[in-house]
Amino acid sequence: MKKSLIFLVLLFSCTVIAQSDPKVAFQKTRYELAVSCYKKADFVKALDLFSIASKIKPENELGKESIKKVDTLKTMLRKSIMDKVIGSWKMNGNQPLWSVNATNTNDTDGIDELVEINQKQILFYEVDTKTKAKKLIKTEDIKYYNKEESDALFSAIILSDGTIWNCSLNEDSDILHVINIARQTENGVEKIKADNLERFYSKVN
Repeated sequence: MKKSLIFLVLLFSCTVIAQSDPKVAFQKTRYELAVSCYKKADFVKALDLFSIASKIKPENELGKESIKKVDTLKTMLRKSIMDKVIGSWKMNGNQPLWSVNATNTNDTDGIDELVEINQKQILFYEVDTKTKAKKLIKTEDIKYYNKEESDALFSAIILSDGTIWNCSLNEDSDILHVINIARQTENGVEKIKADNLERFYSKVN
């Protein structure tokens, strides 16, 4: 009876290991590809791949090492984008400047929307286009959104009203694109999958 029990335990263990091998193999390929991207300085792609690897089997060594890489890369990428967005930005509308359909909601009332970004805060202003008088509308602390430790999202911020905005820059770092991707409510985070509110800002020299 005792030998039969030991045999069943060993059989079960071997079955579990066999079932998990494909996952470990896939995790290993994601990790190795992430390392390759990291060495090529493709940090955004590396972050995405390390994130995937960390979620496959978070309890093993590759999973633990991957989550460390995720944290390191998030910090690195956030510093990089922060260094570029510090300064003043004028809101252009809901589409890129080159788009023929771009609309600037400020054109009709003689008011420009301006944001000033520093290391800790975002200050929102209204500027009279005629008098150039600047009025502070609100101030938001910069708080990065982190749903999960292993999440690859590094440039999303959450505002005091619960809206979550993903931020990105163009190659020249003179156009800031923000898009409302979700909203945090009492019931949790609700993703916005269609008709997302977008804004484009141009850097003010």
